Amino acid sequence: MQIKLTAVFQKVPEGYIGFVEELPGANTQGDTLEEARSNLEEAVQLVLDADRELKE
Repeated sequence: MQIKLTAVFQKVPEGYIGFVEELPGANTQGDTLEEARSNLEEAVQLVLDADRELKE
């Protein structure tokens, strides 16, 4: 199953922050946009895995 989520990135003095609108708790930061994107992918997977475990 594939789902589409909305990733939002914002430039801040420290680099970039990112979050997913539809998934509370999925947020991150990075020195570069690429790092923030990579970190957000990992954060999303961790949130989904934790949610799945809690529901089992």
